[in-house]
Amino acid sequence: MLGLGTFNLRDDDGARAIAAAIDMGYSHLDTAAGYDNEEIVGRGIRASRVSREELFVTTKVGRDHLAPDDVRGICENSLMVMQVDYVDLLLIHWPNQDIPLRDTLGAFGRLVEEGKVRHVGISNFNRRRVDEAVSLSPVPIVTNQVEYHPHLDQEALRQHCAKQNILLTAYSPLAQGKIITDPTLSSLAQQREKSAAQVALRWLLQKGIAVIPKASSVAHMEANLDLFDWYLSDEEMDTIASIETVHRVIDWWPGNFAEDAL
Repeated sequence: MLGLGTFNLRDDDGARAIAAAIDMGYSHLDTAAGYDNEEIVGRGIRASRVSREELFVTTKVGRDHLAPDDVRGICENSLMVMQVDYVDLLLIHWPNQDIPLRDTLGAFGRLVEEGKVRHVGISNFNRRRVDEAVSLSPVPIVTNQVEYHPHLDQEALRQHCAKQNILLTAYSPLAQGKIITDPTLSSLAQQREKSAAQVALRWLLQKGIAVIPKASSVAHMEANLDLFDWYLSDEEMDTIASIETVHRVIDWWPGNFAEDAL
């Protein structure tokens, strides 16, 4: 449940970083039409030593392009620029109350029927909108991708999604680097001879949350992979959950989350 976030990975350096990540074991790549780097992701895939079929590629349709015809156009453009025949997961990047969700999800479902998309999901959906998506989608909603880290523990949302077999995926799982100086995480990391970032990621994984940290250096990519041969104790998990700092990094639409106090 560990993937590579590709936001801001660009140009030749970005393509090389993506290829290096794939070759060292990353199989899930997360991008979006709005990141303006899908072509770089495609280049990274082709430059790697791993076949496309062994990878899981996620991309997203932005909130201004959720009308059915726009959904198709954005998806087909994503396939073209990445030079792939399908994406494994297509997400609604942000909800848009001005475009009927039924129409958007219907368009997603047709792309699944055509084999251009394997699975569909949502991103930045609060609990009410999760329920609405589940009720309207012609195909299963497999994930809800949201900001989640020790300074933004969205446990109520996680449990709500789990009851509907929806996996939560954490973007910005390190709060864009802000959690690495947290004293609680730093103390636990020192005791375990790990980094604060590794402790934060391990905490999320043990909660059953997929994580997609961005990394551009080989050292950071390797460190983020070093998560699977050790475990946090129940006490350590509770200690992290009790961190009182609350900080949302991506907050350009605060009303979306305030609606049900996520």
